[in-house]
Amino acid sequence: MTVIPLAALAVAAAVLALPSPAAAHPFGDPQTVSITPDEQRPDVVRVRWRVGGPDDLTLLGVSLGLLPADRVLLDGAVDYRATDPAVLASSEQFPAYLLKQITVADGPRQCVGVVAPLKALARAGATVDYTCPGPVGTVTVAVRMLTDLNPAYRAMATGPGGQRAVYGSGEDSHDWTLAGGAPTVGSTSPSTGRSAAIQLAAVVGAALLVAVGALLVSRRVRRRRAVA
Repeated sequence: MTVIPLAALAVAAAVLALPSPAAAHPFGDPQTVSITPDEQRPDVVRVRWRVGGPDDLTLLGVSLGLLPADRVLLDGAVDYRATDPAVLASSEQFPAYLLKQITVADGPRQCVGVVAPLKALARAGATVDYTCPGPVGTVTVAVRMLTDLNPAYRAMATGPGGQRAVYGSGEDSHDWTLAGGAPTVGSTSPSTGRSAAIQLAAVVGAALLVAVGALLVSRRVRRRRAVA
């Protein structure tokens, strides 16, 4: 008689523990970043950023004061509209945010970024050319896009020669070899891997609890019918 209530409590706890729409949002498609040298200008590093999901642009637009706050609903859902990317692209706030959140350094020297004209932001992303004090070999690129909104956001980055890295909160800086020397191929860090494993385990565990609860309830109903 006590098994069913305990199972129901376990199922309810698992459901309540699942992330809300707002909390789960960063676990959708990751952002992507590509780092490449400019073949014509040896002192320029080109960084191209693409958002994971277009509704992330709506969240960012609300954060920057470009879109009304009620576009993020009380339950955490996002009221995305097809015009949102154009609102960000035509603003001064978004390019300034982009240059603040993505930086490039050649050793101790910072490189100056210029945002290319923004067209089809949701689909094509944003491109920034960073001009360094001299020809670049290895540069340090920091990416903090959207992690100020939620530290769970991640960005998958690629560079010349098959170089890869995963950017996230607390792991926002990576060295890239653009000319000369052997490139270092990055990989998902242990903490990022643990985070993904924990999220997967939570979802699987919740599903198992729900299934067990449903099975126990079904058995109880069948027993009652048999007694009747």
